[in-house]
Amino acid sequence: MDQSLIDQTYGRAGFGARVRRGRRPAIVVVDLTNGFTDRSYPTGADLSAVVAATSSLIEAARPAGVPVVFTTIAYTPAELAGDAITWLTKAPGMRALREGSPTVAIDPRLPVGPQDHVVTKKGASAFFGTGLAALLLGLGVDTVLVCGATTSGCVRATAVDAVQSGFSVLVPRACVGDRADGPHEANLFDIQAKYGDVVELDDARAYLQELRQGAST
Repeated sequence: MDQSLIDQTYGRAGFGARVRRGRRPAIVVVDLTNGFTDRSYPTGADLSAVVAATSSLIEAARPAGVPVVFTTIAYTPAELAGDAITWLTKAPGMRALREGSPTVAIDPRLPVGPQDHVVTKKGASAFFGTGLAALLLGLGVDTVLVCGATTSGCVRATAVDAVQSGFSVLVPRACVGDRADGPHEANLFDIQAKYGDVVELDDARAYLQELRQGAST
């Protein structure tokens, strides 16, 4: 279908409105761990550009006191040995994500600090089966900037659950990545249409800069 017709169809359905940008955002970095950013692992791809862009966003957030939450997927030996995690039957390559292994460690190129939070998850969404929603509410967060991997999997699932949990969602395009361009672009389209705003990195950085300036006046 022609892109103009797609835009008309979605516009007529009432999709694609801009989200409210709150005054208390947080950055949620989804699964930028070695197992996803190092192509030598079964689940990995070269996400160097995504890591660099996300690092830039985090550094822009520091002066404004914006909280940062990192997530990792990690399974215990018992979970890996059995059938308790149904997802591992569908995606057996993820059995490499063993708790305590280098595979599940946050990519060392990211500026992780002692003030940052780390959430371990077992599924796609950073919210499912974790304390992330309670953590964000405790921090007074109203807006979530979702970064990480993969766009078609854990990023999309996290964006959907974030908006369903009452948070406005921004997805900086340069800060998310996937193993292939097709799924990446298709899911960015869906996120923009239904769940949050897909924004440029400069826009996201400017948003954080405005918060910093507002806090200093």
